[in-house]
Amino acid sequence: MKKITVIGTGYVGLVSGTGLSDFGHQVTCCDIDEKKITALKNGQIPIYEPGLEEVIKRNIEQGRLVFTTELAQSIRSAEVVFIAVGTPQSDNGEADISAVLKVAEEIGQNLNRYKVVCTKSTVPVGTGQQVSQIIRENSNGSDQFGYVSNPEFLREGAAVKDFLWPDRVVIGADSERSFNIMKDVYRPLYINETPIVHTTIATAETIKYASNAFLAMKITFINEVANLCEAVNADVHQVAKAMGLDGRISAKFLHPGPGYGGSCFPKDTNALVSIAEKAGVEIATIKATIAANQAQKQRMVDKLRKLAGGDFTNRKIAVLGLAFKPQTDDVRDSAAIIMLRELYAAGADVTAYDPVAAESMRALFPDLNCADSWQAAVADADAAVIMTEWNEFRAMDLKMMKSMMKTAVLLDTRNIIPPADLERLGFKFDNVGRQS
Repeated sequence: MKKITVIGTGYVGLVSGTGLSDFGHQVTCCDIDEKKITALKNGQIPIYEPGLEEVIKRNIEQGRLVFTTELAQSIRSAEVVFIAVGTPQSDNGEADISAVLKVAEEIGQNLNRYKVVCTKSTVPVGTGQQVSQIIRENSNGSDQFGYVSNPEFLREGAAVKDFLWPDRVVIGADSERSFNIMKDVYRPLYINETPIVHTTIATAETIKYASNAFLAMKITFINEVANLCEAVNADVHQVAKAMGLDGRISAKFLHPGPGYGGSCFPKDTNALVSIAEKAGVEIATIKATIAANQAQKQRMVDKLRKLAGGDFTNRKIAVLGLAFKPQTDDVRDSAAIIMLRELYAAGADVTAYDPVAAESMRALFPDLNCADSWQAAVADADAAVIMTEWNEFRAMDLKMMKSMMKTAVLLDTRNIIPPADLERLGFKFDNVGRQS
């Protein structure tokens, strides 16, 4: 058992700290946000993530997981310190690592014995060198620490599973000593024969960005193939299925839609472009991915406008789904943001519904009218658009929907409703890359 401190209780820090405590370690999750820590102590989880609440409760009850704002003491008592603070995108596209560097100062000032300092936050290549230098500067040149880059690969909506049963664990270490300590931290995963990838620090930092950029590119690729399918009267689902049967390609992330969003792909693709430009390397595929993804979001607006007769003015539009994906309340860079912004700009009367993300979207659109069910959202609507593939939307009673709407017009940006069902019921409809 290790004494571990995780600094930052955002998405990555909270899931990682909870998962580490479930491995049997004594974990302290530390944050400067007193309200958040008080809420966590009271069992209030600040994010929507299936399964997380029960794992937190179990480990608190068993005495392995605690929450505090006492940063200095948390660092001094730990054998391993994880940095898991936010690295938001700055105006120039780079990752803002100021919070990471501030934590490095605190670690240096409280370096009382040998520790492994491990960065979980997504940071640009070269950050490890900066963090190590800052720790030394703030600890009178002490070398009583090892540095590790241990990037996270958590999918929102499946983060607990991803941490406890990962595809791989990447450990970029500056010494055998620090690597072996991290191997001990992840020892429970050896039982499941989880691959542990030992790399240099710079390699580990690059792996994170390269992985997310590739997945973003794969999503964008199938979106553009879907647009081509519309033009040549092909079915993108059949195209994707046949492609996915090729072992070199696989079916994962070949699901066309309104464009990717969330906390990782938009930020990390932009950051990778910035990293490449600083290194004097052209990375044209990722630049094209970013541009094509933005175009895809706008394309959904254009599709809905065409279905609605070319004008949104004074038309009641039901927006079904606000989160960037199901099983999360995260609306960061959600395609629904572009849709709402364009609808409001054109004078539409918007009613939205999302099972969990309504309040998150209200932070961006304070006057957003949110219904408490899809039925209430579509009542008397001139058109509806599905923006998130929540399971309850897959099971909607289409006959009921048609009877409740003023006009039976539906844009399915997630391709979750069979076109044959909509055609049979007389809907005017469209989707992404399938026959309409």
